[in-house]
Amino acid sequence: MNSILSTQNLVKRFGKTTAVNGLSFEVEQGSVYGLVGPNGAGKTTLIKLLMNIHTPDFGIANVLGTEAHHLSQRELAQIGYVSENQDLPDWMTVEYLLEYLKPFYPSWDDARSRELMDLFHLPAGRKLKHLSRGMRMKAALASSLAYKPRLLVLDEPFSGLDPLVREELIEGLIESAQETTILVSSHDLAEIESFATHIGFMDDGRLQFSEDMVALTQRFREVEVTLDAPPTLPGPWPGHWLRPETSAAVVRFVETRFDQERTFGEVRTLFRGITGISANPMPLRAIFVTLARSSRKVA
Repeated sequence: MNSILSTQNLVKRFGKTTAVNGLSFEVEQGSVYGLVGPNGAGKTTLIKLLMNIHTPDFGIANVLGTEAHHLSQRELAQIGYVSENQDLPDWMTVEYLLEYLKPFYPSWDDARSRELMDLFHLPAGRKLKHLSRGMRMKAALASSLAYKPRLLVLDEPFSGLDPLVREELIEGLIESAQETTILVSSHDLAEIESFATHIGFMDDGRLQFSEDMVALTQRFREVEVTLDAPPTLPGPWPGHWLRPETSAAVVRFVETRFDQERTFGEVRTLFRGITGISANPMPLRAIFVTLARSSRKVA
């Protein structure tokens, strides 16, 4: 795999709190990698380690083939970074901001800059301080996409934005995905699901899994077993079956390693009096909630 981002045993502590705990992962070049997880999972800290805003206590973070703390102007000119609380010079107009940034990026594309202005409906002559939050985010994203970066890092870009603004931001990202590798951290799971190619789930400073979106959605199913009598959960309960529920003559659970032949075979082995078995695909949000609740029970 040709990775554009990677970490090895990365650790970052703040006092007695370990925000990132022995984390190792890779982001493949050309992918759109969605980093998800509950509040306090360590997603923003991980991104700041990758961007050399924080220094790790242990481990290595590599960006564009270079250790993060050795990033030079050459590498930085190929990276776009947009965060939820992006600081922008309020006194500048949108047009002035883009003109101001242009000399810092050798690959700046004037035609692309104009396209982004049109795509995001940005008012060229309006000062940034007079823009709505959504417009400010679009201005920040336009300023990062205009030089066609090899890597674009987004930290909660959709938070608090109305659906139309989110849709316009995603449209801009999809247009750029062919030439730019994207790492996006977000709680807006429906939006992530619509364009991410890979997903990483963080919790308690650790990466619980990292995989291709198609593989992830194929292995998670909500299974419903209908019986001819009120059910009793068998023991021992398989560890890869999560969130078991019973009602009347029905058992429901989430299968995390779904294979129809194997899964249905296990169900028939563990239950008697089966009258029906169904397995339904799950959206990313439902997968996320299942994993988050299960990890809390274990903790």
